[in-house]
Amino acid sequence: MVFRAEHPERGKAAVKILRGRQAQDPVAVKRFLREGEFGVRAGAHPNIIRTLDFGEEEGLYYLALEWAEGEPLANFLAASGRLAPPLAGRIIRQLGNALEVAHRAGIIHRDLKPANIMYDPASQTARLLDFGIARSSEDNPEQRLTRAGFFVGTLQYVAPEALSGELVGEQADVYSLATIAYHLLTNKLPYVGRTPRELFQQLLTQPPIPLSQAVDGVQFNPVLEAVVMKGLERELGKRWKTITEFASAFEAAATALDDDKKAGFLSRLFGRGT
Repeated sequence: MVFRAEHPERGKAAVKILRGRQAQDPVAVKRFLREGEFGVRAGAHPNIIRTLDFGEEEGLYYLALEWAEGEPLANFLAASGRLAPPLAGRIIRQLGNALEVAHRAGIIHRDLKPANIMYDPASQTARLLDFGIARSSEDNPEQRLTRAGFFVGTLQYVAPEALSGELVGEQADVYSLATIAYHLLTNKLPYVGRTPRELFQQLLTQPPIPLSQAVDGVQFNPVLEAVVMKGLERELGKRWKTITEFASAFEAAATALDDDKKAGFLSRLFGRGT
């Protein structure tokens, strides 16, 4: 349950309470408290929702977060449709900045999706939240909360390597952010499986739909398409290695002002002959 609350010193806050049977589940409790721990570890950043307090009191587990203006990015996209590339570039750059801080703190988010991003259209500010299934890059595999062979995350945005349940790294967040970028530009997803089973198989065996084939009659510049599709590579050796590399390349391609500025950009990003 989530409540809007007022703190005498910190102002408005969103307070999450672990309820019902979840509060009796040791794994659910540990994940809930880890969400608070990771929020604190990420520290203060303008593109991350701050954790104000968390803990347990009289058997009640709670997590207090700063109140963020706006709405979930998923809601905004449902109402607005696909975004112009410059706006998509600004949003991805902000999320890249937030994830860079998280990764430096040893936190892999693992559940990046528009529903876990707060967006304020008035200020065009995107803010990351919900570290509920994040993992520490220092986790011992023997102490994992997810059973081997099971994956965590949201199937439409999860990296293919996560589907086996392995402990993924920063490049899994790169893949998820690239999927969000694809969604911002097209209002579609790179895979169109109609059932979880079909989508699961597509992620493991098929290439994503090219960006310029996602929307009838819409062509994106080849630089922008190459940046996004490199973020969606199944093979880690072909995917952007860091969130900063991807976010910087995407913003530059999405906000390029004219063909002269675009000329030569692809070769600088990917190397000659690519």
